[in-house]
Amino acid sequence: MNILLLEDNKKLNQTITKRLKLKGYKVDSYLDGNEAFNSITEGFSCFILDINVPNIDGIKILKKIREFYDEVPVIIISASTELEVIKESYAFGCNDYLKKPFFIDELEIKVQRLCQIKNDLIYFDGNCYFDYKSSVVFINNEEQRLTKKERLLMNLFLTKRNQVLSYDTIQNYVWEGSFASLESIRSLIRRLRKALSNRYIETVVDTGYIFKST
Repeated sequence: MNILLLEDNKKLNQTITKRLKLKGYKVDSYLDGNEAFNSITEGFSCFILDINVPNIDGIKILKKIREFYDEVPVIIISASTELEVIKESYAFGCNDYLKKPFFIDELEIKVQRLCQIKNDLIYFDGNCYFDYKSSVVFINNEEQRLTKKERLLMNLFLTKRNQVLSYDTIQNYVWEGSFASLESIRSLIRRLRKALSNRYIETVVDTGYIFKST
C-alpha cells in the first residue's frame, strides 16, 4: 500500500516515514505542500497531511484530493487546537484528526484501521495472493504481473473487499480524476479478470463491481 505523507518538520517526517516503511508500507514523503499537491493523483491508498506547510496548506490539498477520490482515507496531523480548524478538516472530508505531539503508534493504528490492510501478502484463497511490495499476483505459484491501472484497481478492490464499487469510484481512483468511458472500465475489468482466472470479480448490474474473497 502506497501512502503520501506531507509533513514539513524534517525530523518528524523522517520518523513517520521510517516507522511506516518498517511496517511494509510504501511511503512518498514531502516537506512542501506544492510538491505534494502535484503528486496526489499517483494512486495513493492513504494520505497523511500536516496543515501548516509551505506554499499550499493541507486543507487545500485535502479539498483537491476529494475532487479525485471520494473514499481514500485522509488523516490530518496538526498542532492546531482551534475548533474551527478541526471542524473545517472534517467538513472537507478528512477521516481522522491527530493533534501534535502524538505517539507514532497512534498514527500507525489509525492507518491500519482506516485502510484495513495489514499484510504485504493478501490472500484471496489458498491458491492465490497479491504481493503489495512487488505488485504481482500469484496464482498456483505462477506470477502474473499487472499494468499500472490493473495495480490501482487491484489495490482499490483489496481495500474494499466484499463491498460494491461504483463505476464512478473506479474511474476517480484508477483514472486519477480523468474521464473514463464505461467501455474503458469494462475493458480493464476484463483484463484483470483474465489475470485472476475470472474467479473473484462479480458484476453488480447497472452499478459496478464487487471483489469477493474469503
